[in-house]
This record gives sequence, structure tokens and C-alpha cells, in this order.
Amino acid sequence: MSLHKNVHPNVLSTIGQTPMIQLHRMVEDFPCPVFAKVEYFNPGHSVKDRMALRMIEDAEASGQLKPGGTVIECTSGNTGMGLALACAVKGYKLICTMSDKQSKEKIDILKAMGAEVHVCPTNVEADHPDSYYSVAKRCQEENENSFWCNQYDNLSNQEAHYASTGPEIWEQTEGRITHFVVGVGTGGTISGTGKYLKEQNPNVKIWGIDSYGSVLKKYHETGEFDENEIYPYLTEGVGEDILPANVNFEVIDRFEKVSDRDGALAAREMARKEGLFLGYSCGSTIQGLRQLKSELGPNDLVVCLFHDHGSRYVGKIYNDDWMRGNGWL
Repeated sequence: MSLHKNVHPNVLSTIGQTPMIQLHRMVEDFPCPVFAKVEYFNPGHSVKDRMALRMIEDAEASGQLKPGGTVIECTSGNTGMGLALACAVKGYKLICTMSDKQSKEKIDILKAMGAEVHVCPTNVEADHPDSYYSVAKRCQEENENSFWCNQYDNLSNQEAHYASTGPEIWEQTEGRITHFVVGVGTGGTISGTGKYLKEQNPNVKIWGIDSYGSVLKKYHETGEFDENEIYPYLTEGVGEDILPANVNFEVIDRFEKVSDRDGALAAREMARKEGLFLGYSCGSTIQGLRQLKSELGPNDLVVCLFHDHGSRYVGKIYNDDWMRGNGWL
């Protein structure tokens, strides 16, 4: 049976081809147009659907993941959701490890999708036995026929964006994009997309948004991994206390840090001014762009990538009591 172009064999074929939406009130004082690549239109409501499916498919092709197997991943929630979709369709068991700073909504959604979830402390070193990296590794050792995706170092992550996100943005802007702006966590989105865009036009600027408490910006600028840069922060999905293999620092032109407070307030402002109900890191992305506004000119065309949907943060940045508790309202 041949299917209509908008009829799909399963939910996985709906991943990608997300819309681009021009911003107005949030950027009314900008000298150039700003567009948003809105990734919450993916079925798992985040950009991570793209790389989650690619990691599964590549593991199947290489024989690392076999029928009836178990998929394991340390996740801030969105990659776990993308994996949950793929595992549901393909019949795999899923085990996710998460840090305790992640929203309750993310944990509950993963459980609802059939995942086994282990919540781990945030404020421990990456190599501590209780860190969500270490617990994921231990789960792999304890489960036969299992595959640990390890989105931080699994290059299928950035390859997914090189193959899909980059080409979509280039086509949607008809090659006129001059700046690509996105929050950086594992590094797959910025590295894969940025590599593709720079291959089309080496003059495209790739700007990464980082958090205070993360090592990425200083490492990019100095080559020094400074442990004094590392301290707890609240923003989810942006920044790292490690150097993931998926962060291709050569592709990234600059980093800009955004505070927890400013990212949260900007996300709430986006909902009111643009009708886009976005996740925490998306607020950081638009705030980071606003901090860099003076770098832009009238001939530029900016694309921000917004990772995920605000429904996963209703108990946090969209909760007035939580915001007041942090002194931000």
C-alpha cells in the first residue's frame, strides 16, 4: 500500500522536517531577521528524537544492539524520550539514568513510556560511583545483550544533525543563513549542524550558548579544562562538566554564557510575546543571542534552534512559586 505523504508507517518516520518560524516581538530591536527552528514539533517534543533514532539504527547496523536487547542511556530527559519512542516501536527495553536536578515531569514521562529510571545525585564528580554516567555504565555491565548509547561520545549523535538538521536549515533559509545559535550540551546538535552549514558557506557563524558552572566556554577560548569553572547550576540541557567527544570546538566560533535566572525569564517572555512555549535551554538560547545583538548587521539572517517544549518545565520555570523561591520574580 502506498501512503499519502502525511501518512506514516509508525511514529519514527515523523521525526524531522520541523518548521522554521520568524520571531518578532522578542527581537524587534534587532538589525536583521531572526528565525527559530522549533524542534518541539518532533513526536517526542525535542531535537533529541533525531539523534536517538540514529544511535539506535547505527547500533542495530553494527550488531551492537540485537533483537530483544536493552538500551541504556544517561539523559537529562529529552534523549531518553527519543529513545523511548524508538524502543517502543522496535521492542527494546529502556533503562535511563538522570540527575536529580531534572524536572519531575521528565521522569514521570519516561516512566509512562515504559522506561526504568534511576535518579542520581547532581552534585558529584562525573567519575563518582553514584553519578548518572557511572550508574549507566554499571547498568550495562549488569544487563546482557545491552547497548549503552552514551550520547556524549557516540558520534552518531552529531551525524544525525549533519544528515538532517543542517540540510533542513540550509534549504529553509535558501542558503541565506549567516548565524546559527544553539545551546550546547552533548555538542551533537551544534557540531553536526554547524559542520554542514560551514561546508555550504564557510562564513556562517556558529554560536554556542553555555551556562555558568560549565567548562565549555573557557576551554574553547583557552584550551584549559578548568575545574574551578565547575559548580552546580539549574539550567537543564546546556553546559557540561566534561568534554564530550561530540563537541567539535573547531566548528564553533564563540560561546556565550547565560545565567540560570536570565534563561528562565527569557523562556517565560517567549511564551507571552511569541506564543512559543519552550524549554529552559531555549530561553538561554534567545537570551544569549540578545547579549550578542551588537555583533549583528542589517544583512544578516539568524537561525536559533529551540530544543524542546515547555511542558517539561511546568513545575519549574513556569511555576511562579519555584521562580520566587529562587528570587527571580
